[in-house]
Amino acid sequence: MPAASTTLRMLAVSVIASLTVTGCQTLDDAGRAIGRSDLVNDLAARLDGALELTYSADYQLPGGQSASIAQTQDPVRSAYTWPGGKLTVTPEATARCETAAGRASCTLEAPPAANAKPTVTLFAEAKQRGLVTPPVVVGLLTAAALDPDAVIAQSDTTLAGRHATCVDVKRSAEDFTACVTTEGALGRFTGRIDGRQVELTLNRYRETVDGTAFDLPPDAGVVDRRPASS
Repeated sequence: MPAASTTLRMLAVSVIASLTVTGCQTLDDAGRAIGRSDLVNDLAARLDGALELTYSADYQLPGGQSASIAQTQDPVRSAYTWPGGKLTVTPEATARCETAAGRASCTLEAPPAANAKPTVTLFAEAKQRGLVTPPVVVGLLTAAALDPDAVIAQSDTTLAGRHATCVDVKRSAEDFTACVTTEGALGRFTGRIDGRQVELTLNRYRETVDGTAFDLPPDAGVVDRRPASS
């Protein structure tokens, strides 16, 4: 596993483990309070582990819109699609595409380093358009863990036929609800991202990926900003 991913997981797990979760505590034999840190640890680890999976997931957004995430591991590729935009990360390029007035335009940039995973900064536009990705949710959980006043409650549900564990996070900075399936896919998210209300719900999950998921939109105009090969 790449060092960056390992560091992210260790940070999320170690920080979240220190979270005090009120309203959801029991007492052990010594009378000490036991919180839900194990649960939050598990959810953070599941989301991080999902970056190592091959899967495709479709999401329902408000207003009948949709979004999707697709990943493969051999080769390592990922695609994130949202209304009016798409981000693909492959060994050949990082492609950012937008559609306006019925025509798509894509900008190709250098791909990540070998075996590296997409960073949270790649998802800025996706967040604004309603697609919240697993790395972003891990970041939100970590931020909540750093807030001593954060309160987390747990529930369980079924999404797209998959069992999912949910956490309802209450904090002064930003409240949100996140559900994670047993496989580690993001199942549901509701909350404010960069001041904008965002909602998505998993409505289809598959352990296979259509190879066309990583194609650029048909007839897209392409600007290639990748460094020239030596």
